[in-house]
Amino acid sequence: MTAPRVLTDLDLAIWLPTALLATALAIKLPSIVKMWRDPLLRAVGGLLLFGCAVFVFAAPSTIAWTNRVTGVPNIAAPWVYSLLTTLCASWLLLIVAWRNGADRSDATRRATRRVVAVCAGVVVTLWVLFAFADAPVERTRDLDTYYANTPFMREQIVLYLIAHTVACGVMARLIWNWIRTDGLDAWLRWGLRFLGMGYTTNLLFDAAKFTAVGARWTGHDLDWLSTYVAPAAACFSAALVGVGFIVPHTGQYLQEHWRLRAQYRGLRPLYVVTRAVSGGREPYDPRATAELRLIRRETFIRDALLQVSRYLDDELGSRSRAAARALGHPPGRAEALAAAVALLAAVEARRLHPDREGSGSADTEYLMREIQSVSLALRHPEDLEAVRARATAPAESTPA
Repeated sequence: MTAPRVLTDLDLAIWLPTALLATALAIKLPSIVKMWRDPLLRAVGGLLLFGCAVFVFAAPSTIAWTNRVTGVPNIAAPWVYSLLTTLCASWLLLIVAWRNGADRSDATRRATRRVVAVCAGVVVTLWVLFAFADAPVERTRDLDTYYANTPFMREQIVLYLIAHTVACGVMARLIWNWIRTDGLDAWLRWGLRFLGMGYTTNLLFDAAKFTAVGARWTGHDLDWLSTYVAPAAACFSAALVGVGFIVPHTGQYLQEHWRLRAQYRGLRPLYVVTRAVSGGREPYDPRATAELRLIRRETFIRDALLQVSRYLDDELGSRSRAAARALGHPPGRAEALAAAVALLAAVEARRLHPDREGSGSADTEYLMREIQSVSLALRHPEDLEAVRARATAPAESTPA
């Protein structure tokens, strides 16, 4: 009665990393389809696809189903080993694409062909060895140790473990070297850290398998390493690899989304002022993206600024700039405060004298370009009042 519970637990443990890899594949799929000719994206897509396939077909329930459907005991073994070898090939192809980028040189093509040829050779050899082996007893969880001393099955097991170990070692070494490269995006660096930990953990899978199989060769029983430790290491490794692909994409998306939302919220003070000019409001669509909302708010503000630009007073702007500098504000901040003071005065002048034509001679380039800085200045009315008071004081004290 214990076995079914254990099998169910192992199945659940396997489906968790499968879900993570499938999520990473779903995130990457639009880019892969859109830029299919990019070898790097193709390699990433192959890696995630074969990663999912390995865990789907390595689940004990799927192994039993495969054996039952084909009617061949343990035929799931060479099938899973073949998928795992193909996954290793996709790892190495990813490294080739990473190192060479869009380079289509002869060296790149030769490296790609070598990886594919070696992978194909290993897969063919796995099936040939299985065809010669005698493995009539179905084993869904402990096949590697159960048949560790069986001719041809033994060689098949060692072959797939060697291929997997070499691929994991190469990937782990190159990824950890890449992490130390200068100029990497922070999210990409974290993604590489997870990938590096994932491939390093994969080596624990190989170590556990080799140790358990080697123990069988010497007459000892360490099957628990192969049956329990190795699958746990493989699941944990796959989860780390899945997270490694998800983190850069999701992190960069969320960071960009937060930046756009912050810019949108930052324009609210200026938006409130310009609404008094136009009498309307920006178009609103709850389904609009953060980028589209920001563009609509910026467009609304600039259109309103054009309406009020002829009421801007250049002399007031110059005096306000000097006043802000005299009050100790740095040049950039002083420029924004001066533009905000001039804008508020122009809005008030337009409100009081809507039919009066302004001079239209004011330079509005800064105001139209630096709307974020001007909006930030509007958040501090005490600074604006101090600048305005200092800028208008000399004019008010001059005899008429």
